[in-house]
Amino acid sequence: MKRLIEEELLRWKDNPDKKPLLIHGARQIGKTHTIMEFGAKNYASVAYFFFDNNSGLCGLFESGVSSISSLMVKLEANVNQTIVPGSTLIVFDEIQACPAALSSLKRFQETAPEYHIIAAGSLLGVALSRTAGKQNGEKERPYSFPVGKVDELRMHPFNFKEFLMEFNPKLIPLIQECFDKDAPLAEGIHQQALELFLQYLVIGGMPEAILEYRKTGNYTLVKAKQLSICSNYVLDMNKYTDTRTQAIRNEAVFNSLPSQLAKENKKFQYALIKSNARANDYETSINWLDKAAAVIKCNRVREGREPLSSYEDLLSFKIYMSDVGLYSAKSNNSHISILGRTMGDTAKGALTENYVAQELKANGHDFYYWENNNRGELDFVIQIEDEIIPIETKSWTGTRSQSLELFRKRYGIGKAVRISAKNFGFENGIKSVPLYAVWCIRSDKSPLRQS
Repeated sequence: MKRLIEEELLRWKDNPDKKPLLIHGARQIGKTHTIMEFGAKNYASVAYFFFDNNSGLCGLFESGVSSISSLMVKLEANVNQTIVPGSTLIVFDEIQACPAALSSLKRFQETAPEYHIIAAGSLLGVALSRTAGKQNGEKERPYSFPVGKVDELRMHPFNFKEFLMEFNPKLIPLIQECFDKDAPLAEGIHQQALELFLQYLVIGGMPEAILEYRKTGNYTLVKAKQLSICSNYVLDMNKYTDTRTQAIRNEAVFNSLPSQLAKENKKFQYALIKSNARANDYETSINWLDKAAAVIKCNRVREGREPLSSYEDLLSFKIYMSDVGLYSAKSNNSHISILGRTMGDTAKGALTENYVAQELKANGHDFYYWENNNRGELDFVIQIEDEIIPIETKSWTGTRSQSLELFRKRYGIGKAVRISAKNFGFENGIKSVPLYAVWCIRSDKSPLRQS
């Protein structure tokens, strides 16, 4: 399955000033498969090292790296193959399990840049906030991150463009052209794209779920895969937390997400975890889930002025799941009601918002929501260069929104984006973006300025 990150990997490979590459991302989004496929296509060989529960391999680094040349002799013996600089791709998988290997990337960059190294870590953000464990009776050691010595990429579940690459790639250039020109897509193709969007709400972007659907076409089996992934996330909470109490709290926050988004006001409420829940008890759990890339956090912005980050309210936020398919399964949504568009308005709205948040995140946006004294709410606000762009999201074809107009008037915003099931167009300063085209809203180019 082709991934958009492959283009970034090629740019990294061809960069003469490359550093070891560190790829972040949640578990089971396809990091290892993508890296290995990239290596097979672009290198003569791949040397693969898996650190999780591999004390022998970790020992090669923990005993001290006197020189890269001596380390390479040991690594070659470990995998029983010759590692040729520039011709062999070295893959360090689950590198967070070996702090010394993570630290060694600095030495590679400084003294042996001829080696091409990609390191991946599913819970790297979580690991870096913990200690590296004890060794030979020593005190716990903090992780030493090679700041400035690595290139970094973030990987996400399949976004909708990648989903189209799997199921109908011919739609991609048509959608992009209509987005750029604000010209409607032919009605038959528009409806076809909307049907694929509804399928994506059910299947989501986890590779196992996509492969299951492609193999069987059975949504029940897809849901079973998704629930299994959610269970694995819970297992990680037990494995990568310092106390049993913290693991229980992490799981409680994770399990509360469907109910958090199933209400009209989707602001995160601690009382939905349990009646006497306090922020002080669960802030660490929210941060854990965020660092693990299991959730997407969206803070409130108090003003629609640039820079938006200066007006961020850290105490008011929404939390979405990192994959809309996982959210759909965990919420026990029926694929029949999603595909048949018979869901209730609140449930449809939550599903659509989660989808849009996932798309914006995958495109590299920092995004916020705006609230009008608890009487109205604007789903998303982004900033591209000096331009503030309000984004209103509709689960299907509704178009009226007092909040959007109030936001535009209050902050002098001339143009806005409305995401809905309506076709492409531009009217009264509002760019109409169909639900299947959110991937076109790039973080490096304003959708409201024609080039």
